Amino acid sequence: MKPIDLLPAAASIDALWSPRVAAKINDTYVKLARIQGEFVWHAHEAEDEMFVVLSGRLCIKFRDSDVWLDAGQAIAIPRGVEHCPFAPEEVRIMLIEPASTVNTGDAGGDARTQDAPVWL
Repeated sequence: MKPIDLLPAAASIDALWSPRVAAKINDTYVKLARIQGEFVWHAHEAEDEMFVVLSGRLCIKFRDSDVWLDAGQAIAIPRGVEHCPFAPEEVRIMLIEPASTVNTGDAGGDARTQDAPVWL
């Protein structure tokens, strides 16, 4: 067992919007990612997910509102809720979600879709 240095681990990821699994806890993955720009509108029909901002400022767009998160803040998104992450500048995040979660949810088919986990 070794500690995970979250910010350096997230910084080491070579591509934007390419989450990497940092740990597995039961059937849940803890993922790290670097993101910038707008992602795809999507929902996860069977999975809840949590976004934790490690550095930068992240907007989670919902159809009826936008929620801005600063470093140290988090938001849990219930299954079935359509959302679109957006980061005007690079943000480093931690995602906590069931191992079955596909990053593009019901949108699928996006070039950034990851069907299989990629470990750090």
